[in-house]
Amino acid sequence: MTDEFKFHIGDTAVDKILELKDQEPGDKEYALFLQIDGVHENQFTYDLSFLDLEAVKSDDKRVDFKELPVVIANKDVENFNGASLEMSKDPDAPGLEMDNPNTPSPAMFGNPEDLPELKGELAEKVQQVLENQINPAIASHGGAAQLVGVENQDIYLRLGGGCQGCGMAQVTLQQGIEASLREAIPEIGNIIDATDHASGQNPYFESSSHSH
Repeated sequence: MTDEFKFHIGDTAVDKILELKDQEPGDKEYALFLQIDGVHENQFTYDLSFLDLEAVKSDDKRVDFKELPVVIANKDVENFNGASLEMSKDPDAPGLEMDNPNTPSPAMFGNPEDLPELKGELAEKVQQVLENQINPAIASHGGAAQLVGVENQDIYLRLGGGCQGCGMAQVTLQQGIEASLREAIPEIGNIIDATDHASGQNPYFESSSHSH
């Protein structure tokens, strides 16, 4: 049978995802939800998130790896066939890495030349890419990326909505958003995640004003 669906997640990647899943709040049963949220240099970019198993639609594709249920958005099943998710071997870019033999058909995304030209200072350029390309792509689960600061060539982004506090937000930021921004604006320096992932406490700033 040639139409059998194949998708693989390496053991170390499964362990890492289970570790992230355990940090999710509440005691719901979460699945790793995979969908394609865009394209970068003729490769898909991916959106990985944890989804309450009860919210999985019946036509989504479910595959289990050890105790990790993985759900693939129905619209993208064909494009995940034959793909594999592994831990990156690149020490400079640790994280999960998708290896996918499928590539987007150019028709899916219109012509890059149609995108409005990015004008003005770095901040304005970033704002335009966020508004026109990135936020529409992550809006599907309530996410939104907001530019909160620019320092020289470095930019600070905050992920809001569905992305906040989610262990996968980091992956989404690094893979999808960062790739799109760098492609559109090559002069960007560092892209810094300024999201308050702990929801309520900012993990980046320790308060030192305790009175003893």
